[in-house]
Amino acid sequence: MLNWALALLSAALLILTFPKANITWLAPVALAPLLVAVARELRPFRRFLLGWGAGVVYWFGVCYWIQYDLAIFGGVSDGVAWALFLLFAVAKALHLAVFALLAGWLMRRWWAAPAVAALWVAVEVTHGPLGFAWLTLGNAGIEMGIPMRLAPFTGVYGLSFLFAMMAAAVALAALRRPRKELLWLALAPLTILLPRMPEARPGAETALLVQPNLSESEEWTAPSLDRMEQRLVELSLRGVLADIAHPPSIVVWPEMPAPLYSDDANFRKYATDLTSTARAYLLTGVVAHTPEKASLNSVLLLSPVGIPLSRYDKVNLVPFGEFVPWPFGFVSKISTEAGDFAAGKRVVVSPIAGHRLGTFICYESVFPNFVRQFARDGAEVLFNVSNDGWFGKSSARQQHLEIVRMRAAENRRWLLRATNDGITATIDPAGRLRRTLPLYTEGTLTSGFSYLADKTLYTRFGDWFPMLCAVATLAFLIAERAL
Repeated sequence: MLNWALALLSAALLILTFPKANITWLAPVALAPLLVAVARELRPFRRFLLGWGAGVVYWFGVCYWIQYDLAIFGGVSDGVAWALFLLFAVAKALHLAVFALLAGWLMRRWWAAPAVAALWVAVEVTHGPLGFAWLTLGNAGIEMGIPMRLAPFTGVYGLSFLFAMMAAAVALAALRRPRKELLWLALAPLTILLPRMPEARPGAETALLVQPNLSESEEWTAPSLDRMEQRLVELSLRGVLADIAHPPSIVVWPEMPAPLYSDDANFRKYATDLTSTARAYLLTGVVAHTPEKASLNSVLLLSPVGIPLSRYDKVNLVPFGEFVPWPFGFVSKISTEAGDFAAGKRVVVSPIAGHRLGTFICYESVFPNFVRQFARDGAEVLFNVSNDGWFGKSSARQQHLEIVRMRAAENRRWLLRATNDGITATIDPAGRLRRTLPLYTEGTLTSGFSYLADKTLYTRFGDWFPMLCAVATLAFLIAERAL
């Protein structure tokens, strides 16, 4: 019973680490109770169950908003939505179950602290390839100046490693292990030797981010869609004229619940009228189509005279949001577009006034190795267009913003975020929030930014650190079994 209490305590501490509670100082200790429990438990299957139970509670507590999405927008009853969400939590908890199983062996040795931290990162990086990724432990460090120095070198996973190693040291101390096994913590202060994050400076360029606050449940007709497009243009022009001394070079419309079709003549007319009047580029979320007429969730860039310059098609689609995975055909896709979306095939970096920009869409922000490809391929500023209205009034909005901020810091790029109803934000190259718009309001945000060309180590080489952790984990496990 004590082991179960410790495992569930870790789950609770992890939940409290992230928004809504956002008690970020818990990040370096949250895993410690679970590590004590698995060190005490000699039976492998029991360790697996301890991790699995903690994982179910964690995913249930952090991603509770998924049930809301399924019930409100997925076309299923509350009971079925809860059952599907529980199935999701049970499946995602397998990651923590595997971690607990293997950590029990690693905790026996004098190298426990770095070995457990490497194991945590090696397991953490598998979330994306295995169906769904969200918060990583390192995201809790977004406001921590010294740990954040790791981000441009190791990505978010360096912070995860640091927090997991500190938690392992706390667990070892609680288990009254020899003090020499805690000497690994001497590595942590070395982060102060890394270069500081960039100073807060004003941007040299100006963008206008538009937040239209459209209803997620609107049944769009031709007249209502036309009125909405007119309103978007009016809102944008009002924002452009609000500061004549600093006219924006680009206007950004977010991903929206309204069907803006890239090949619709009416939409193209409104977009061209806006760009020519504002004398600015327009970056906007649209629905495009493949040659086979499949829908694409896309971002279109128009020149100041309304000429299409590029189109990026979303590569990483959201399960149940943009496609329904087998065998859940009875669940409605949250998007109102008929049929599943098709996935895009490639990263697109777009030309703009002698510079280059990269845009990723909504949920794609959770993939560090994917987002960094835009900067690697030459993007000097990053944009994230998103429709977080599907989250309702849950803490998922703050969670998502925390994730996006880490992408800016990893690549040392200004990151401008336009959303349907919040959180629209300006994020600087250190991941700092510079400006935001209030939630659930219609408005525009004049955003400063600068084009930056330097590439960080993480931008150049991607997930080298998690791969190193995976190799190290394998070596530690082989050594443990051999001794």
